[in-house]
Parts: sequence; C-alpha cells; structure tokens
Amino acid sequence: MDTKTKQTTQVGRSMPRLEAQAKVTGRAEYIHHLKLPGMLYGKIFRSTVAHGRIRSIDVSAARALEGVHSVFTGQDVLALVPEPYFGPAFLDQPVLALEKVRYVGEAVAVVLATDPHVAERAVQLIEAEYDELPAVFDEVEAMTSDAVVHEVLKPSGTFPDLKHLVGRKDTNIALDYHLKHGDAGKAFAEADHVFEHTFKTQQVMHTPLEPMVSAAEPGNQRITIHTASQSPSFVRLEIARLLGWQENQVRVKVAHLGGGFGAKLYIKLEALVAVLALMVRRPVKISLTMEEQFYTITKHPTTFRIKSGVTRDGRIVARRCDVYWNGGAYADIGPRVTQKSGFTAAGPYDIENVDIESYALYTNRPPAGALRGFGIPQLVWAYESHTDIIARELGIDPLEMRRMNILKEGRPQATGTLMRGAEIELVLERTAARMNWDQPFERGTGTIRRGRGIAIGFKAVVAPTTSTALVTVAADGSCILSMSTVDMGQGSDTAMAQIVAEIMEIPTEQVRVMNPDTDVTPYDMATLGSRSTYHMGNAVRLAAEDARARLRALAKEAGLPDDFDGPAREIFIKRYGMQAGTVVGFGSFIPSYTPPDKKDGSSKNVTPFWMVGATGVELEVDTETGHVKIDRMINVVDCGNPLNPGIVETQLSGAAIMQLGFTLYEKMELDAGQVTNASFADYKIPGFHDIPLAFENEMVDSYQPGAPFGAKGVGESATFGVSPAIANAIHDAIGVRLTELPMTPEGIYRALRAQQNNPLEDF
Repeated sequence: MDTKTKQTTQVGRSMPRLEAQAKVTGRAEYIHHLKLPGMLYGKIFRSTVAHGRIRSIDVSAARALEGVHSVFTGQDVLALVPEPYFGPAFLDQPVLALEKVRYVGEAVAVVLATDPHVAERAVQLIEAEYDELPAVFDEVEAMTSDAVVHEVLKPSGTFPDLKHLVGRKDTNIALDYHLKHGDAGKAFAEADHVFEHTFKTQQVMHTPLEPMVSAAEPGNQRITIHTASQSPSFVRLEIARLLGWQENQVRVKVAHLGGGFGAKLYIKLEALVAVLALMVRRPVKISLTMEEQFYTITKHPTTFRIKSGVTRDGRIVARRCDVYWNGGAYADIGPRVTQKSGFTAAGPYDIENVDIESYALYTNRPPAGALRGFGIPQLVWAYESHTDIIARELGIDPLEMRRMNILKEGRPQATGTLMRGAEIELVLERTAARMNWDQPFERGTGTIRRGRGIAIGFKAVVAPTTSTALVTVAADGSCILSMSTVDMGQGSDTAMAQIVAEIMEIPTEQVRVMNPDTDVTPYDMATLGSRSTYHMGNAVRLAAEDARARLRALAKEAGLPDDFDGPAREIFIKRYGMQAGTVVGFGSFIPSYTPPDKKDGSSKNVTPFWMVGATGVELEVDTETGHVKIDRMINVVDCGNPLNPGIVETQLSGAAIMQLGFTLYEKMELDAGQVTNASFADYKIPGFHDIPLAFENEMVDSYQPGAPFGAKGVGESATFGVSPAIANAIHDAIGVRLTELPMTPEGIYRALRAQQNNPLEDF
C-alpha cells in the first residue's frame, strides 16, 4: 500500500485524545484506585547504609503490632524462589536484599496489613544491623575502585541487542562499548587545533505524578498482576521466568498511567507483589510514595570527556569521546542506554575519524535506567557545548560551524550506517530561520544581559524489537484494536486508532483501544525510546490491512462484486443473514538490524530510523543574581509525517519543559548515598512561571520511508538540544561557560565572579 501518495482523512487529523473525557471527568481507571477482596497493603523497610553486609534483621516488634498480617525478608523469599533475582540486562536485583545491601533505600523487608497506615507504623519498628563496606558513588572512580558493588554478574540474555553482555569480573563495569571509525590518533596529530573539555550531568528523577503501584492477585496455579507499567509483556515474561512457570500462568493488566518517562519500565514492584501474594495466598498491593520513587529508579549521572581535532577553517577531522554512565547499584537497562547512546556520542556531524568509549558502571547510588531521551540529552549537552566553544575560540559563527560539519543524507554515520530519512540539515536551517540568526540581536543593558544559543542532536532508535497487534471488526463495522503499547499520556492509543481508522475507512471515534492485558492483547516489547509510532504503528497498519483483506474475502464469499464499496455491516448481513460475525486481522513487525562488530563497534544497519531535534533559545541573565529568564524557546524536530499534529505539539512542549527542569533546577542531593531532597518541597521541577514566555514548536516537512504513513517517534526529540542551547545562550550573554548541570543561579553567579577574578568566597 503506497501510504505516501494516498490522500488521508484520519491520519494527520489533530483530534483530541480518545481518553480525554474519561480523564477530565475522573472516570479513567488507574491502578491506584484498585481494591480487591481480602487485599493486604505492603510497606517497605529500606536500607540506611550505602553498602554493607546484613548482620541481622529484627522484625519481631513489627510482627507483634496489632493489625499486622505478616512481615517478610529476603530469607523468606528464598523459600519460594530459590533464585530471586531479576533485571532486563543482568539478573542482579533481588526481590528483597540478600546477604548485603548496595544502596541507601534498598528494599530489605516488607510489612503486610489490611490497613496501609498500620503497615507503615510497623515498618518503623523493624531494626537491621549491617557490617558496612567501602562504597563508591562517582562514575569515574568506579572504573578503578576497590569497592566492588557486584561480585558475580549473570546476564539475563532476554533481548537480542544485549546477548553479548558479560560484564567485567571483579570490576564495576557492566558494559563497555567501543566504536572506532577511521584513524583518530593520526588525525589528531595532523589537526591544526585540538580542543578538549569535560562535561558532567547530575542524578535526577522522573517524577511521574502517579507514583509506582502494583498489585498481585493469586489464583489456581495462576497469578494476575495489576500494575502501572510501560512493559506488560516483559513483566509477564520475567515473572514467569522468576517463578519457573509458563507465560500463560501469568496475567498482567495495565490501566492508564499518570506519567512514566521510563520510570515504569521492566520490573519495579511486580516481582515483589507477586512473591508476597503467593506466600500469603491473598491479593497484595504496594503503592510507593513520591519519596520512595527517588530510591527506585533515576536518570544516569554522567561524565563526558570530549576531544576534537579541527582545521583552521573549522572542519572537525577527529573526535574522541569517553563517556562514563553512573548506573547505580543495579543495572536495570543501563547497558542498553550506554551502547545505544554510544552510537551517536560524536554528534550529528560528518567526522572521518572517531574513537568512542562508553562505560556502564555500578555504584552505590539508587539505580539508574531509561529516562526520556535514553541517554541522548547527556551527550548532546556535552558535544553541542563543546561545538560552541570551538566555534567561538576560532572566531567562527556557531551556526556556520555546524553547517560546515553537519552530517548529510546518504553519508555514513560513525557506526557506518548510512543516514537515510533524517532531515538534520533542514531541522538546523529551520531553527536558525525562526531565530532570525542572521539579524542583529538586542544584547541588553546594565545588569540585564541577553544572549541566544542553538543546539542540535540526534538519536538511533532501539532495535531490534518486536510489536504485534490485532484488529477486530465487529458486525456493524466498528473496530477494536488490541495491543500492549501503553498510553501514559503521550497519546499512542489515539494515534494507533487513527491508523486503523484510515485503513478501514471509518471515523477514528469508531475504533476502541483495549488497555494492555497479556491474556488478551498480543506481545509488545515495551513502550519506550520513541519506538511505538514506528514499530507498533507498522504492526497496527499490517493488522488493519489484514482485517480489510479478510473483510473483502468475506464479501466475495457473500457473492458481492469485487468493487463493492458499501459499509462493512452490509457484508456481514449478506454473508450471515443478520448483523453477526467477526473478522480479526493480525500484524507483526520487527525491523532488520545488524549487531555492532565486536572489534570496532561498527554496523551497516544499527537503527531503522533516526530522530532529530534542535532547540534555539533567547534569554536574559541578571548579572547581580545569576538568575536566568528564558524569553523564547524554539523546538524544531523531524518526526516524519505526524499522525496527529496536535498531539505532537504537546509532546514537543512536554519534552522541552522536562529537559528545562533538568537543565536549570533539578538535582538529587546525596550525602553518603542518602538522598536528602526526596520530596517536591526540596526537589524543584519547573512551575508555571518557569516556562519560557514564547514557546514555539515546529515539525519539518518530512516523510520517513518504511514507517506507517511516514511517521516516526517524537516523544524525546525536543529534549536533545535544550541544555546546550541554554548554556550557549548564557555564554553569549555574559561570557561564562558552565560545564556541569544543573546551571543554577548560584553556579552562574560564581562563574561570573571567577571571570572577574573576584570569587564569591571573598565576600
């Protein structure tokens, strides 16, 4: 089907999200609302040391508290599950701590009660003693530290792109990815200029407004898990493996999610509630507080050392990147973040000689995993700040520096994969045009100075991953779409329904989307990394096309002419004598992929598509306080042909605002591994008054080959350039360069004082 030339009526329509009315009226279902007969509520007792061997756990006082049903530790779990470890990359995380704890906040014991407040009180009565061990918190120190977080590593072997995982024994290195392209050493020796800088990012939290929650309901050799998860298919797979059961003995049901951003991927609470429910033979529910989310999953802090060899006229001839990813105590999906982001660490530039080292490291911090952008914002922060520094030191306009080096269509990227369907040049030019880059810019006066900055980044989507879908056509022509992609506010249900409606030639409102339920909805790897539009979108397209073909076959059976163009209802009536019957179409999609070469990290087919995003910023800095006010932010992306432009617009705004928080405000403060600001009272996310006065988004005219109606993912693209664009604009305004996030007023003010040889300590 040539979807590029077909005139569409449903695809491209900026219709409201299908679930909008249910949400604004309070009728939408969330797992937090769930109450099951006989349900017990669980509260978690957590470690107070960052690294230590468990000497004893005294739960006697907690068990004696009136209203407490039971208390369990890791030793109790062993009686049911001999190998109680889980994880998407390594089977390294115990259901409850065994033998030792690896970070402050790790789950050590659980209290169950019919009243959650009783369970909470009982947790305070548990006492644990530890023999403390040396701890490591910094990602660079972890490379050579004598403090080893894991003595044994067992790769999970679940995903094809992580089959090579082994880790390095007696070290904290979970994965090291190396990419060699050309001869960087020789190119550096011959370069006219060599620039080298180090950039750092901080640990932050996803802060979905719906905290993590899971409930498990035991049955007869079956278990049903109700959970706020982005990956129900993986949860079923992993729980079945953990219990030694068949997959059809595990049912996973997902309702609406109140945000996810990567926090609710893979296994979080599901293994714990499943084991507890089987031990007590009653439903068990655990709902985390906002504070507890800070101890469950975070975003990787990073150190990025970047070195570039450049000619006199600004051509980049060599680039060396050393990236250290602080994965915390458990790997989660950190090794994938390390490898996939490593593909593009050199930036969206045509550089003949590239040398990349990317390391996933264990430390004694809370675990880190996927967070909107999947590692790319940390990289773009570094390489786009670095690019601006080079341009200014060489006296070249920052935009011209990018123009002369930008990676163009058909050229090989550092991995060796050819750039196809990625409008990098167009995105850069549209951003510059909207900023009127070539026009004079008002610089401000007095203590208020103004500046502007630009940055561009790109991302390789996760591959290879599988998506499957079912489209059921009822006898009146309405459709039900069954898939396990999770709508967590990004509008995927609506976009997928639009694909079905377009192919079935019905209004989107006549398509109902099933909430994920692994007994009913078919397999999808997970809702992550902006993969759903392309991967699930193709599966849905194929399922709808299959349903349409079966409907036409039914029409032929009924004796209708080949060119019959009437409603589906007439086909069913003609065939069965009444409005009866069902047609089901199935679709499955997995893109092609070539694993990176073990020697040099290269691949001719490392990704099915590229995401591209650029940000332009105009801002002012108060030189007396260091405060920044963003006057204008422009986000331009290549998302192919948008399925629903209205939803894409909100996706771009949400992504940019989220990254704005990580750029200027958010940071998890840790003291000896203890998070000291684990609440919204102390951890600041952007508020209404922090939003730029002028907020502009644009989707360039594009069409992604091989994608459903030319569309590809967009949930992360507007995160890429935000941090470096702001840093570049701050430098443009006041001449100071910050190399560590977040860029707080205090940090800016200190940099100003240092620039004036008048440091803050003198006052």
